[in-house]
Amino acid sequence: MKQNVHFVTVATPDLDVARAFYVAALGWVPLVDVPGEIIFFQVAPGAVLGLFDVEKFAQDLGTGPAHSVVSGVTLSHNVESPDEVHAVVAAMAGAGGTVLKDPQPGAFGGIFHAHVQAPGGIIWEIAHNPGWQIGVDGAVSFG
Repeated sequence: MKQNVHFVTVATPDLDVARAFYVAALGWVPLVDVPGEIIFFQVAPGAVLGLFDVEKFAQDLGTGPAHSVVSGVTLSHNVESPDEVHAVVAAMAGAGGTVLKDPQPGAFGGIFHAHVQAPGGIIWEIAHNPGWQIGVDGAVSFG
């Protein structure tokens, strides 16, 4: 198996609330939007985030009722400066996100970051890390 991930799919209890948060409030453009089922967003070259209605998610898995609690996982959005961390966190909070950690220096790795929980449960880390870069091709380099 090649070392890559193309899709991250998360069950969400209310697809309409998720759509309002990501599309209407934050301005994300869906790659595919199937009302009542799933929304896909291109989030990086070769990477898609899917928000799947929790009942449809359970049906797709075939394992019975699913729950939409996301635990032990964060998705990280990296920005160019601490000021941009503040701006993105304010936009997410204004769109209905819950700020779990206000923007501040991190305990690990010299970053400046915050955590925001989106409607539906995804916890986003909004971070500025001067120790690494993201290239135009989406590749991450450290140092």
